[in-house]
Amino acid sequence: MTRIAELRRYALARSLFAPTTLRRAVERLGFVQADPIRAPARAQDLILRHRVHDYRAADLERHYPRLPVEEEYFVNYGFLVRRHQPLLHPRTARHRKGSVAQRRMAELLDFAARRGEVHPRAAAEHFAHGRAKNYWGGDSHVTTQLLDHMHFQGLLRVARRDNGIRIYAARAPDGADRPAPQEQARQLLQLVVQLYAPLPASSLTQLTAMLRRSAPQLDRALAAAAAQARVSLGQAVVDGVPWYWPADEQPRDFAAAPAPVVRLLAPFDPVVWDRRRFEQFWDWAYRFEAYTPAARRQLGYYALPLLWRDRVVGWGNLAVDDGALVADLGYVAGSAPADRLFRRELDGELHRLAHFLRVDRYQLAR
Repeated sequence: MTRIAELRRYALARSLFAPTTLRRAVERLGFVQADPIRAPARAQDLILRHRVHDYRAADLERHYPRLPVEEEYFVNYGFLVRRHQPLLHPRTARHRKGSVAQRRMAELLDFAARRGEVHPRAAAEHFAHGRAKNYWGGDSHVTTQLLDHMHFQGLLRVARRDNGIRIYAARAPDGADRPAPQEQARQLLQLVVQLYAPLPASSLTQLTAMLRRSAPQLDRALAAAAAQARVSLGQAVVDGVPWYWPADEQPRDFAAAPAPVVRLLAPFDPVVWDRRRFEQFWDWAYRFEAYTPAARRQLGYYALPLLWRDRVVGWGNLAVDDGALVADLGYVAGSAPADRLFRRELDGELHRLAHFLRVDRYQLAR
């Protein structure tokens, strides 16, 4: 009988694979979620450092133009292996044909084609479309919003970044051999399950809904694919909850005792991204609090879950100050595990983080 401990070890073993090259790690994951907050590094870098040999902060951005990946809207925004990108397109147009927005986008596309690459600032200065309220409730250039929409529509791609700012280029049309919508939906759902399995039923439902928002033209096909997945995927009911995983895997094959390693994980790492699964695996509620008012935070601005063996025993808020990595750690039990091996492995993890951030030392905040 499958137990929650077996599922937990299965989740860790299949996601935290042995470090490899950047290209192979991204190919194996299929998608790496991105986040602009740097505390002490961006989420994509914190995810990849566990899976890539000698990975350093911003390596993905540096190597991006030569990697088979695209910045794309998947279940979240991030880096999607290029061969999967056509599965999300063509997306439904949001603006009427002949509208002012459509005319402006056609002009922007011509501008991008002539220039090769387009910085949003250069486009805003050239077209002077003014400013408007954006998705986040703030105020930004209309041109920047149009470029973002054109990226979503698949008219533009992100060619590279300049100090974190997207530099756009015209995107070549997809080939004529796109699969039928039903097959697109099946493959997209398969990619989600491959990345986040094992999944409780409620999380599979949530991820399907997120896919339906990122590929609205596949809404019905994705609903049908999700219903079929509940039949065809590997599955078991554990403590009254249905769980799903790839049909060609068995959790028991990954159930060896975990290595005695400490890891500080990104808030969006596939291991901890699913907050429902987190609570079922580790019996406490982890929350991402960067957008929570400071007075109401319990774990900290950008708390990284602290994994020891197969247990998340605490969290860490990290910063670089005066050339040193400063680690402010907290523990679910109120104190660190009373284990000399844990202290040694924590020291190793903080040294690895300092190396990743290109600083020489670390210190504990308390």
